[in-house]
Amino acid sequence: MSQDKDVKLIDARGPRFGAVLTTVVLAVALTTQSLPLILWQLAVFAIGAFAGPQKTPYAFIYRKFVKPRLSGDMPTEDIRQPQFAQAIGFLFALTASVSLILDLTVVFSVAVGFALGAAFLNAAFNFCLGCEMYVLIARARARFSKRELREAAYNLPSL
Repeated sequence: MSQDKDVKLIDARGPRFGAVLTTVVLAVALTTQSLPLILWQLAVFAIGAFAGPQKTPYAFIYRKFVKPRLSGDMPTEDIRQPQFAQAIGFLFALTASVSLILDLTVVFSVAVGFALGAAFLNAAFNFCLGCEMYVLIARARARFSKRELREAAYNLPSL
């Protein structure tokens, strides 16, 4: 049993589609050092982190144009992991934005490079690095809390 009763589920293919678009935006931003592109991606990450990944412009494009063309069972996933991943992306994009404004191009390149690497892993291999970080942190928190049953450590509490 999960610790939270109102776990929200989303179509698991949506965040992967968003990762494809994020990969393209970040790759172009990295090569052009475009502040407007980084600010766009910062806004997308902010919406995903604070309102949920299902509210982003990329999710809208997925629901409107991609999802109707897909067939078969819809895989679902807990919203907390991709939302945490969006928050991590937000921090990297914020770092990149501030560093580009301050003309710290090395910091900009490193921050965008890390975000690009994570987005590419999700887009190409369906491996969400931020989602995996969420699970590891949740399990570590559960291990250090005073739970009586070892099985309870595998429930995913909200961070």
